[in-house]
Amino acid sequence: MRMSSCVLILLALVLSGMSELLACPATEGKTAIQNLNNGSVTAAVKGKLAVDNILNLHTSLTRVDVDADSEQGTVFLSGEVQTSEQKARAEQLAGQVDGVKRVTNNIQVRPAKQR
Repeated sequence: MRMSSCVLILLALVLSGMSELLACPATEGKTAIQNLNNGSVTAAVKGKLAVDNILNLHTSLTRVDVDADSEQGTVFLSGEVQTSEQKARAEQLAGQVDGVKRVTNNIQVRPAKQR
């Protein structure tokens, strides 16, 4: 059972991070290094959110979008969650990533019946 949990966590990290690293973000005015750094920070935050979802058996944080400006050390969160606790948890997890100095949390709280 423990091995399958590790495999699920690894899979979540790969799936959440690889697409971000392989995607072609808007490059206007940014160097390749800045884009790579932004992608790495974004992938790290998405990975933390995915692992938290798996460990806590909920999927609410999968509806959170992440965008990073690694030069400024800022991560921008948007999307929807069901509770204010989930919103705060997403912000807390994003703030734990290396290179993140500030989190701008634009996540909307919408209980399930309001969707």
